[in-house]
Amino acid sequence: MTGHDSLGTRLILLATGGSAALLAGAFGFQALGHAPCDLCLWQRWPHAAAVALGLIGLVLVSRTVPVALAALAMAGSVGLGIYHTGVERHWWPGPASCTSGAIGGLSPEDLMSRILAAPMVRCDEVSWSLLGLSMASWNAIASAVLAAIWLRALTRG
Repeated sequence: MTGHDSLGTRLILLATGGSAALLAGAFGFQALGHAPCDLCLWQRWPHAAAVALGLIGLVLVSRTVPVALAALAMAGSVGLGIYHTGVERHWWPGPASCTSGAIGGLSPEDLMSRILAAPMVRCDEVSWSLLGLSMASWNAIASAVLAAIWLRALTRG
């Protein structure tokens, strides 16, 4: 992908704007009192990378590398969204840092240390949902759409 054709530019702007909008939405929900868990924070990084890569792609003569990397970032975001959805639905365990776990066999001191070290927001609880889908699920869907847009920008064909 070389040069600056109109379709390629519009697709890059659309995908970059999509990730920027998702990030703005995440920060908006946070401002409204929906504190992010660790996995929520992890899901923001691919979008931040895609925004940066999109801006770089808009100024370079050859856009192939930043556009391909942005598509990979969105594929990673899809994976993170699916993983987080599975943790929320208890299909598989999440990271010990933000999910519940067994407390049997712990001494009172160990239990107290674990309670004090626990995050305020858990990854295995849904903070908000729409149509039965959590923010993590919607992120996976939106990221898949954005990945397709990035791939279309890559091929422009």
